[in-house]
Amino acid sequence: MAFDFLARHFQLEAHGTDIRTECVAGATTFLTMAYIAFVNPAILQDAGMDFGAVFVATCLVSALGTLVMGLYANYPIALAPGMGLNAFFTYGVVIGLDYTWQVALGAVFLSGLLFVILSVLPVREWLINAIPQTMKLAISAGIGLFLAIIALRNAGVITADPVTLVTTGDLMAPEPLLALLGFTAIIALHARGVPGAVVFGVLGVTAIGIALGVSDWKGLASLPPDPTPTFLALDIVGAMEVGLIAVILTFLIVDIFDTAGTLIGIAHQAQLLDPEGRLPRLRRTLLADSSATVVGALVGTSPVTSYIESAAGTNAGGRTGLTALVVAGLFIACLFFAPLAQSVPSYATAPAILFVACLMARTLAEIDWSDATEFAPAVITALGMPFTFSIADGIGLGFICYAAAKLMAGRFKECSPAVILIALIFVAKFALP
Repeated sequence: MAFDFLARHFQLEAHGTDIRTECVAGATTFLTMAYIAFVNPAILQDAGMDFGAVFVATCLVSALGTLVMGLYANYPIALAPGMGLNAFFTYGVVIGLDYTWQVALGAVFLSGLLFVILSVLPVREWLINAIPQTMKLAISAGIGLFLAIIALRNAGVITADPVTLVTTGDLMAPEPLLALLGFTAIIALHARGVPGAVVFGVLGVTAIGIALGVSDWKGLASLPPDPTPTFLALDIVGAMEVGLIAVILTFLIVDIFDTAGTLIGIAHQAQLLDPEGRLPRLRRTLLADSSATVVGALVGTSPVTSYIESAAGTNAGGRTGLTALVVAGLFIACLFFAPLAQSVPSYATAPAILFVACLMARTLAEIDWSDATEFAPAVITALGMPFTFSIADGIGLGFICYAAAKLMAGRFKECSPAVILIALIFVAKFALP
């Protein structure tokens, strides 16, 4: 009876999937993004927040946001505190501007409320649906390239360099060797049509790394840490200072376009867009991630967003909210099995992220390469994301280039008011100190 209910509620047959496939997809997505449960507390700890409390907040809000996305919007998209947003929270607001982390949480709360309002109104949906097809393809490819540089860095294949910005890492070290082994294994399994190729690659590399002593087995289970140090600790009144308006708007703009880029990229890769290139039930997806940001501020974490790692799950066959339901359940389990989740090292998830990056970069082939006003902004968008290490900034550079090129070429009808508005918003964002 339970299986029949799940099949009916998530419309599995209509989406060409089944319970087993959705569960494998959910596990795949979780494994590729489980790092956030440990990276996010480490970053926010630099802002003076309690590591254990942020760990609990991260797991709880990821589970809740993903659950809403799955049950309400019926999409295989997982949510968690956003990378980049947490860095801005700590190094930009708390350390850079010398605000307390309580005030920064208040700013996150207010930006989340604005996000919810825009999600309810047709404004944000109109903005996302008005994105030209070329830019949608570029955003998908750009996210892929952004994923690639993250994966290569996590694997140790590339590293920072003060002169050339990036350079080749120590390829003879065990971590990059294991990561490259896992990447080629995933390719081979995928080519053979093996279901769950990505998750098998991740688990296989993890097991080999532990056996060779490259990474440690950190145990099985432990009780969740105390969440009270950050629970309801936000300072909303303090966040209403005039000087924090720019901070609130920055949280809002980055969250909006990170989410928009992620939703478009994943939906395109999973073929979830309608014939007009739009995402059905868009308003529900927007409400899921905007409400998660509000709850995240209450429990004690930085803004929540839809995760590009969800593409790993859609690549494994996930097509419905049941995938998200599995991810949510695993985040709850992560509260009690934190040592086990920590046993999956970054060099083991890097192959999965890199493989998804390759899949998403394929959309560049669908761009109109005969029209410079189309392909040039697309290339700027795609390259802007990894080189600025920001999905939002890459989107912004692309839209500014797209709008300027169309207007200067005299092709006014091809540049909608929405595109011009988005471009102007990003001009203002870049111009603000």
